[in-house]
Amino acid sequence: MADNPPNKPNEQPDPRLLELLVCPLTKTRLTYDRVNEELVSKAAALAFPIRNGVPLMTREAARNLDDE
Repeated sequence: MADNPPNKPNEQPDPRLLELLVCPLTKTRLTYDRVNEELVSKAAALAFPIRNGVPLMTREAARNLDDE
């Protein structure tokens, strides 16, 4: 259990998965923002969060980049 600390940061997503994912709205390529732990769709101006290594690819979960 020592390998699994309770305050472990979010797991990184599988790089192979990231290569396959596209924006669910525009079907364009996503870029991975490691600092904010999200996948960015420049075409849709949305950022999809990644929680515990799992991308949340719904419009409801996405953050609007136009607000920045």
